[in-house]
Amino acid sequence: MNPMEMIGGGSPVSTDPGKVPRLGVIPRYAKDESEMKWFEVLGFNIIHAINAWEEDDGDTVVMVAPNILSVEHTLERMDLIHASVEKVRINLKTGMVSRHPLSTRNLDFGVINPGFVGVKNRYVYCGVGDPMPKISGVVKLDVSLAEVDRRECIVGSRMFGPGCFGGEPFFVAREPDNPNADEDDGYIITYVHDENTGESRFLAMDAKTPTLEIVATVKLPRRVPYGFHGLFVRESDINKM
Repeated sequence: MNPMEMIGGGSPVSTDPGKVPRLGVIPRYAKDESEMKWFEVLGFNIIHAINAWEEDDGDTVVMVAPNILSVEHTLERMDLIHASVEKVRINLKTGMVSRHPLSTRNLDFGVINPGFVGVKNRYVYCGVGDPMPKISGVVKLDVSLAEVDRRECIVGSRMFGPGCFGGEPFFVAREPDNPNADEDDGYIITYVHDENTGESRFLAMDAKTPTLEIVATVKLPRRVPYGFHGLFVRESDINKM
């Protein structure tokens, strides 16, 4: 990245076509960077990783992340960007890397139930780029479907309507302290701005339903700019600060 390029009207992000993208894997309890292992993954460009976990007794690392196609246009011509969510398997012993897309849609800003960070999970919720950073809706992906026949993994969807665009979604568990709760038992929350009326709303959607049913809508006093990242903090966590 070179922020100085912005002064002349250029993009702060550039690519070197002569280099191959790499993924770095470092042991959880590594003493220093010398234990990092690098794996070349041709054509794989990520900005927002969604989740990763270990399989095969630690010999395999699986990662889910959007692959930014036409990455050279990032932050300059976002209308030319397409983010394809992919599942990547890295064999730490052989160095082999395999990957396949989970959906053909333009998806980014993926989130999961925070209780499943770093462990194998099933559901991912992504914003639909129209183009990014304008998000015209949210879809629910079932990652497990890719283990069967590598078909389209979208199992739920909520579009915001003509002229309505949202920000990054975020998952809020209904019972975060219940270890027996279903992974998708919770809410997807986000901000949505209606460019037709100038109104902005806070939405809460049922993460379990195939339509991501809206369960609450709150009109906001002012607009939240597109592209903001999502975060939810429980009152109990704030009280600990």
